[in-house]
Amino acid sequence: MDLRPVGFIFGYLVMALAGAMIIPVGVSVLTGDGEWPAFAGAMGASVFVGGMLILGLRPEQIAIDRRQGFVVTSLAWSGLPLFGALPLLWSGLDLSVTDAVFESVSGLTTTGSTILSGLDGMAPSLLMWRSMLQWVGGIGIIAMGIAILPFLRVGGMQVFRMESSDRSDKVVPKASQFTLLLVSIYLGLTALCAIAYGAAGMTAFQAVNHAMTTISTGGYATSDLSMGYFSSPTIHWLATLFMLSGGLPFVLYIQALRGRPLLLVNDGQVQALFGLLAAFTVALALWLVARTDLDFLVALRLAAFNVTSVVTTTGYATSDYMVWGTFAVVAFYFLTFVGGCSGSTSGGFKIYRFQVIAQLFAVSGRRMLTPHGVFFATYGGKPIDEDVVQSVATFMILFVTTILILALALGLMGLDIQTAFSGAATAVANVGPGIGPIIGPAGNFSSLPDAAKWLLSLGMVLGRLEIVTLAILLVPDFWKP
Repeated sequence: MDLRPVGFIFGYLVMALAGAMIIPVGVSVLTGDGEWPAFAGAMGASVFVGGMLILGLRPEQIAIDRRQGFVVTSLAWSGLPLFGALPLLWSGLDLSVTDAVFESVSGLTTTGSTILSGLDGMAPSLLMWRSMLQWVGGIGIIAMGIAILPFLRVGGMQVFRMESSDRSDKVVPKASQFTLLLVSIYLGLTALCAIAYGAAGMTAFQAVNHAMTTISTGGYATSDLSMGYFSSPTIHWLATLFMLSGGLPFVLYIQALRGRPLLLVNDGQVQALFGLLAAFTVALALWLVARTDLDFLVALRLAAFNVTSVVTTTGYATSDYMVWGTFAVVAFYFLTFVGGCSGSTSGGFKIYRFQVIAQLFAVSGRRMLTPHGVFFATYGGKPIDEDVVQSVATFMILFVTTILILALALGLMGLDIQTAFSGAATAVANVGPGIGPIIGPAGNFSSLPDAAKWLLSLGMVLGRLEIVTLAILLVPDFWKP
């Protein structure tokens, strides 16, 4: 395998991340928070490494095949967090390497788990960098879900192969047009969200930060109270709306701009997501009304916000839903695994995989009832290929197995069963907060042992890479000519 294109592309990604550090440097200078040297040093180190890779590994052609695609995708999500951690490591926060890397991995994978507290008084430049990590990670996740994972045939994502994509071993040919549309939509949604937040009462700084972490479904906030810091119902409803917009397939936004706007509401995956959110929102709202003296509209707002936050794997919270009762705790633990739509910024198992599995069960039942009948599982009105079925089944097994192994390892480190299982689940599903008093919506991950943080960081990367992308690198045959 020729690894020069892999290193060359990774070098450009490092350089791009270094370029993004200019913004927090400006924020630091304008606010006088004194953190600009940390960003300047991190920028210099990143430019040096990225420049060396670009100059030293420039290939004759940049087109990559499928095996190189696996390597560059895995390297990007495993390596970039190390450079993203440098400003945090060299800042006045006095973080260990473990904590800085954990925070950076959580940011770029848009998981939202954090080891930091005292956000309300933290340097503005550091808050901006955390938000930017999630925003940058979000657009990378969309590109991966639309263009890269279908190309690599990971987890059944090949059913979303773009009509314009090349059927050979090359990435989408019209990359410039695709990139322009994607960036324009992502920027537009972020700007619209920031304007709406500002109009609802946030300061400009709060609006920009929360817009970046809402559209990216990341969940980093500028306060330890997360979205609970804002008492405005309007802000909560706006956050719910824009979290949902980040959890929808961005390829449908692209198609809407090309004259097919009805696909946003007619898509089967989107309809399933809306149905799931509506069912759990109403159920939890009624549960809250029955258990407390809350007005139904207040209960509906709390339920809608937190259900949407968990399903889209954003991780915001307006209140500690751990005190809502047993039914709510079980419901939120289940919702941790669901995830949003394919080609969105959300993590989790993804809605379409549940739909594919449901179709397979339905066809299996029909064949049992009518042994001589001919039945086919379909998705979007088209028969599901056998390779898609195998990909979904493989991902499901790896998804569950990875969570169980991580939970077992965390348990061996002394974590209680609730923290171990919910920590493993929230890492692999890229949700953010776990379940329980330690890592729940009212806590954070700072008290966990360093070994647990490294394991959870690995879980976040595995979840973001749909597990298969990274796991296949461990197969010896993958590296054979």
